[in-house]
Amino acid sequence: MSKICINIAWPYANGPIHLGHVAGSLLPPDIFRRYNLLIGNEVLMVGGSDQHGTPITVSAEKKGVTPEEYANMYHEINKKAIEDLGIEYSLYNKTHCDTHIEVTQKIFNDLKDKGYIYIKETNQYFCPKCSRFLPDRYVEGICPKCGAEKTRSDQCDACGTTFEPGDLKEPYCTLCGTTPEIRPTQHFFLKLSAFRDQLLEYVSSKDYWRANVKAFTQNWLSDEGLFDRAITRDMSWGVPIPVEGWDDKVIYVWFEAVIGYLSASVEYSKMIGKPDYWKEFWQNPECKHYYFIGKDNIPFHSIIWPAILMGLGNIELPYDIPANEYLMLGGGKLSKSRGGAIDIPSVLEKFDADVVRYYLSAVMPDTHDSEFTWEDFQTKVNNELVAALGNFYHRSLDFAKKNYGAIPAGTDDPEVTKAIEETLAEYIECLSHCDFKKGLKAVMNLASFSNKYFNDAAPWKLVKEDKDACGNVIYNVLRLVQALSIFAWPYMPKSSERIWGFLNNEGTVQDAGLDFVKSGVKIGQSLNDSVPVFKKVDIPELKEKKEEKKPEAAAQPANFTGPFADFRKLDIRVGTIIAVDDHPEAEKLYVLKVDLGEEEPRQLVTNIKPLFPRDYMMGRRLLVISNLKKAKFRGVESAGMLMAADDEKVGGTHLALLKPSTDVPNGTKLNCGLENSSSRIELKHFEAVTIKMSTVQDGKFMGKDMKLPDGAPKRVVAIIDGDNIMPFGDGKECVITVDEDSEILDEADVR
Repeated sequence: MSKICINIAWPYANGPIHLGHVAGSLLPPDIFRRYNLLIGNEVLMVGGSDQHGTPITVSAEKKGVTPEEYANMYHEINKKAIEDLGIEYSLYNKTHCDTHIEVTQKIFNDLKDKGYIYIKETNQYFCPKCSRFLPDRYVEGICPKCGAEKTRSDQCDACGTTFEPGDLKEPYCTLCGTTPEIRPTQHFFLKLSAFRDQLLEYVSSKDYWRANVKAFTQNWLSDEGLFDRAITRDMSWGVPIPVEGWDDKVIYVWFEAVIGYLSASVEYSKMIGKPDYWKEFWQNPECKHYYFIGKDNIPFHSIIWPAILMGLGNIELPYDIPANEYLMLGGGKLSKSRGGAIDIPSVLEKFDADVVRYYLSAVMPDTHDSEFTWEDFQTKVNNELVAALGNFYHRSLDFAKKNYGAIPAGTDDPEVTKAIEETLAEYIECLSHCDFKKGLKAVMNLASFSNKYFNDAAPWKLVKEDKDACGNVIYNVLRLVQALSIFAWPYMPKSSERIWGFLNNEGTVQDAGLDFVKSGVKIGQSLNDSVPVFKKVDIPELKEKKEEKKPEAAAQPANFTGPFADFRKLDIRVGTIIAVDDHPEAEKLYVLKVDLGEEEPRQLVTNIKPLFPRDYMMGRRLLVISNLKKAKFRGVESAGMLMAADDEKVGGTHLALLKPSTDVPNGTKLNCGLENSSSRIELKHFEAVTIKMSTVQDGKFMGKDMKLPDGAPKRVVAIIDGDNIMPFGDGKECVITVDEDSEILDEADVR
């Protein structure tokens, strides 16, 4: 058993936490903590509310309360929101407490006695109208390096450059808009320059750090980047400076907040009655320290905090700093201070915590910024979480309970064992290196395999023919249910524990541990009644929004003749491939199972095996003509046809599968907003329609005017009837396109 110390960025206590906080720095450490608990490690996880600084004072004045009352109010609100999300700290502390103040002042005096903290006169922004020195976040202007506007006076979020007072172009006070003056004042400085060589050596060994973290850090450590920094400020709210004559100043937030990791560990040790417990983590060379932060906090954790620890000595340095990028909303960073945040208490009033955790894990901005939209939230929850994992859980447990009542007798299917073991290996590789998005993908791939396994066995038929053989299938299906509940636990703990209970297993998922995924389920163990653990998300506002954007009737052709009339005979739907098998009698054919949102998956036989490998096809979204008359190919029935663009007639030799431009649900009809037939048709009805794939340039498709929805890709598919043209899609926001890297030529036919 190893010891792991997990340290989490401190949300500022001036408002409720939002989705950006959770995706960036709060959910990843909880996933990591739970993973470490599954493999038997001892974990100390600390963080809390950052309660000091002028913004708290200003907000408190507006509310007519003291800074402490104001900060404590949001501390409690955020603490509850974090707990409601299932995020469990060893201690969610706050910086305005006796232990934190004591530890901070002790570290301040220790570094000062060693010569690493000294007094220096410095310039600082002063607002003549507000009659106060301004902290960094209350001065904004233009970055002198990259030109970014609304840049704070200490650091540019866009390029990472740090500033001294006077560096910012066109500065202004964010409180009143006045141009601030530069005035001298005395402050204590941290002698960062004394640690440059040690820091360079420290960082040189961190090849496993994320590229953004190492790049940020190395930029700071360049000859021009490492300066001594003031660690006190002219304000009254914060940790008092433990030196006589400095009552009008406090220790600055950026210095004392990082000390909170250590002070929270000390506080937790006191709370559990083991005052020296923190030393088992902070003074233990075998203990690895992880810091989960946003990218704007990288230098404070990769340089300043390590420098403080180096100055103290006998304290372990950060092992890894898996900083995330930003979760964006409408192209801008989710931020309380800049508006546009979606706060967690409000979100949890509408949606289950595990659903929120799933979505934020799926779009986690680990190596690059990601964007949050309610449309994407609804699509991913409904089409991935509910349709794949939730559906498998419920159909498996419900079928087993109704037909057997207990776990039936069976033997381990080697195919299932292999799938679980391969998932386990990938899962460990991902989560041990804090690659949580890929780890979740491995879990969902196993869910797809599980659905395919269930579908291929067709237990609803087999149970009528051979109940014992069906029991063997269900035994292995329940092995998959059990394994998935364990794999999913770090991401969605509440639902995983419910599945564990439906299986009637003893204890908890954590008690069982990760190795239990390889264990068989207990034959004869009674099953509890089960219910679906996930429900589809329905956001009424999205329907209203789509209705507003629906193309006007006048934009559609007035007379449905020729190709348009033939097009209306087609029932084309969006689907997802959930199984790819070789045809038993034909070397060049695939047998596909496609989820079209129907009760059972649709089987298609296609001749594209020489062109597209199995991995490319599995899980792919595509278009299916669903009302073609059924046909048999070398003895295997096919109930539809997938659609592709073929550029052979225009001099190309490439085939590209069509796909929807947006994540519409499986089964969505691609009828361009028209009423289509669902009666059975023959291939000749499809071949009578003129459908082309090309690039839209200056609003023209193959020389014809065509209007597309906002955000549509440049390469699209259209139905052509003389001078009339319609973009192929759902008649709303979704149009049909091909992969961005496809080499297919313009004006390709669709077949």
